This record gives sequence, C-alpha cells and structure tokens, in this order.
Amino acid sequence: MQTNRFPLLCAGLFATACATNAQAADKDPKPNIIFILCDDMGYGDLGCYGQKYIHTPNLNRMAAEGMLFTQAYAGSPVSAPSRAALMTGQHSGHGHVRGNKEYWLGEVTYGENKDYAVVGQEPYDPEHIILPEVMKQNGYTTGMFGKWAGGYEGSVSTPDKRGVDEYYGYICQFQAHLYYPNFLNRFSRSAGDTAVVRETLEDNIRYPMYGDDYKKRPQYSADLIHRRAMEWLESQDGKQPFYGFFTYTLPHAELAQPNDSILKAYKQQFFVDKTWGGSEGSRYNPVVHTHAEFAGMITRLDAYVGEILAKLKEKGLDKNTLVIFSSDNGPHEEGGADPTFFGRDGKLRGLKRQCYEGGIRVPFIAWWPGRIEAGTVNDHQLAFYDVMPTFCELVGDKKFPKKYLNKELEGDCFDGISFAPTLLGQDDRQQQHDFLYWEFHETDQIGVRMGDWKLVVVQGTPRLYNLATDIHEDNDVAAQHPDIVKQMTDIIIREHRPSELFRVTLPDSE
Repeated sequence: MQTNRFPLLCAGLFATACATNAQAADKDPKPNIIFILCDDMGYGDLGCYGQKYIHTPNLNRMAAEGMLFTQAYAGSPVSAPSRAALMTGQHSGHGHVRGNKEYWLGEVTYGENKDYAVVGQEPYDPEHIILPEVMKQNGYTTGMFGKWAGGYEGSVSTPDKRGVDEYYGYICQFQAHLYYPNFLNRFSRSAGDTAVVRETLEDNIRYPMYGDDYKKRPQYSADLIHRRAMEWLESQDGKQPFYGFFTYTLPHAELAQPNDSILKAYKQQFFVDKTWGGSEGSRYNPVVHTHAEFAGMITRLDAYVGEILAKLKEKGLDKNTLVIFSSDNGPHEEGGADPTFFGRDGKLRGLKRQCYEGGIRVPFIAWWPGRIEAGTVNDHQLAFYDVMPTFCELVGDKKFPKKYLNKELEGDCFDGISFAPTLLGQDDRQQQHDFLYWEFHETDQIGVRMGDWKLVVVQGTPRLYNLATDIHEDNDVAAQHPDIVKQMTDIIIREHRPSELFRVTLPDSE
C-alpha cells in the first residue's frame, strides 16, 4: 500500500507529470480507455469494499486483477456537478456546473401518456474543453452511453457538439429517474446524424408511466443502454484507439427492474423485506421488496461489467485497454432505498448531497492487464478532476494543459494531477494534492481535505475532523486547531469563484 505524502505543491504543477513518460507513449500504441460510471453507489456497496449482502463477482474479480483505491473522491455529492468535474478537469469551486439545475420546456404527449419534458441540465461552458473533445484531438473515436447531464436538448452543450461520436441514453438526468421511460436520446456520427434526437420507446408507451400497470412496460432502459454500448464496443477493430464513457444509471433512484433470475434470487434471499408505498408528489412508483430490488440492480450492473471485460478479452483488446469503474457520488435514500440496512456507506458519515465522506468518497477500481499490478490496494488521494490529466499523460498528450486553456476566459484553469504514475506502479514520481475541494449549494456545504484533515463548512460554519482517528467525522476539533481551520478556510476563499447560479456561504476568513 502506498504511503501518502503531502508536500506543498500547487495543483497547477501537474503539467510536469503529463510530460513524463512521453517517450514511452511515442513507442507504444495509444491505449483504449473505458470509464464506467454508475449512479449513487456508496463506498461500501461492493463485495471488494466489504459489502456482505450484495453479490458482485465481476467487480470483485476486476479489483483482484487490478487496483482498488480506498481514498478516491467524486467531483461533487450529486450527479451533474460530479460529472462536470470529470468532464472539465475542474473542481466545483471553479467549474461552471455546480448543481443539478433543471430546464423545463413544457410537456410531450405520447398517446394517453404525458411526459413532463424536462429536457436537461445546465450546459457545460462551451468555451472550456471537455474530456471527449480532448480524446478526439488525440485521435480517438468516442462513444458515450447512459446519462449525459451536461446540457439540455438543443443547448450549446449536447453530445453531438462536444466530441462524442456515438451516443445513446438520457440527455436529461431527471428523465433517468425512471427505468421504463417514454423515450431515450441517440446520436451517431457514423450514421450521418447531425443532432441528438429522441427515440420513442413504442412498447413502453402502451402502458402508463405510473400506477399498477407500469411494470408492464417491457423496454428497460439500463438493458437498452448496455446493449448499445456493447454493440459499439463490438464494432471497434483495433485500428483506431477508442474512448468509451459508459454512464449507467444503476442503482440510482427508482427501484425497478425486470423480474428475472437476478431479482428472483434476491427475493428469496431477503424473504423478509420492506415495502415502500411512495409519497405524495413523488416521481417514483411504489415498490415491494425494496432490499431485493436495490441489491438486484447492483448485481445487474456487475453483470454488465463482466460482459465488458469478457468482450475485451474475446477481441484481444484487454492488454491495451484501461478500464476504470466508479460512482458519481454517495448513496441515496430515494424511492425506498435503505442505505442503513446495507451498511452501504462503508462506515462513513453522510449520504448523497453532503460533503461529508459518505457523500463524496466512492468506489474506484482500475483494470489494465499487464500494466496495472493485480491485487493492488492503494490509498492515493484523487478526485474526478484528476481523470483528464491522467488520460492525457497515458495517451502521450504533450499539449495538455496549456493548449487547452482559453486565454479569453478569466481564471480558466484545470485543477487535476495525473495519477498515471500510481496506476503504473511508479509511486516515487506521483505528485500529491495540497488539498481536495468540493462545494454544493443545495445543502450549503463546502468540503476541503488537506492530508488527514477534513473541513466541512455548513452554512458558513467550519467543522474540522481528523480522518486518521475519526473516519466517521464525529468529533469536531475546530476549537482545538484554529491554525488549521484558518489555513483551510484560506484555501476556500482563494479557490471559490462566485457563481450566480450556485451560491454557497463562505466561512469567515478572519
């Protein structure tokens, strides 16, 4: 296990790391990369992270054959800004998208079914480059399957405009709360498409979106999205490197899935289960067997991962393909989900929407046969905004970061540090963060991690924890360490850039 070091090192110095190993990158073929991002999975939801009730044999094997990270962090405690950190290489004090801002543009009617056409989220800044565009500039073909969450339909930021060659899934993450939707979105550059369009799911809209007949809808979105992802993966012939971003919605929100062998097995396992009857105004349908449904969704996702790894081996692409698996934030309590029952948060405090560890520390597994040492458990501290510089280093991009910074945008920056040395077993040259940073306006929270110190600011009030001795963040020691609090609040004042859309209360800097 790697020993953490925390030298005084500006986050901008990762440029040195991106240039390292450039000679090796010139000699070797560029690696294919697949990033599998699931939705609302807690740190302790997988067997390899200690989960006792849920079967995840493929992800356990992926960890056994690769590297499991114990201190990896999402970009935010909710979906859209967490994905934005990954896409932009910026933390949530710098990036434009810092929350789940929704755009409502009226209703759409399918026969007798109304669909409240929430068509997407706040767009990514079109002047700041995002990860698929970076990969395109490095000669990659790009495919994205699942949740977009980076701009509403017809906005300046949709997959067709942001470097994605093939897309299938939900442009709007609000639509993704239901697993049997009225439509999904698609785009294919190879098919000559010029824009993202809606693909109506005719078999679904024969039945109501809510009520007793909802489960008669046969077209399950998670399966449809995975099938398109596998078709895209099957089409890769090895002549051009590929980047796949598989943003599965499982196990998010609605507890719903086909009543097949996976779910039936869990109904037997959780013979005494819970029923959730819904709530007034809820977007979710009532659920019987909530524990079985939730566990089954994770095992279904695990099966998808197994199929991806098997396909890479079958095509002989595994030795030149890096696969990373993670979650966009911590566990939720929506739609009848019960994180307490599963001990899903890995003994961490907090859930989705909180800057405590449980809301932002996530499972993170990297697999690359022959390049990543099998069975490695690593405590390197990383966050989603480290992904962009890491991929740039691995593909030999010598232009990053300077060429991608927009000189016309005041304060345009990247915040990540490449963790490619850690992946490749070169810990002696791995740079470390001075700090990691999060802010989230809905709960008015800011989080900073600096070494073992963790500062959580709630409505302007700082609370300090020593994670080395208090991983559950129970004991606020701010009063005992005013110097540390001052150092970390100074970081907040320096890193936060005001946002009219996503306002938070800053701590007193005095």
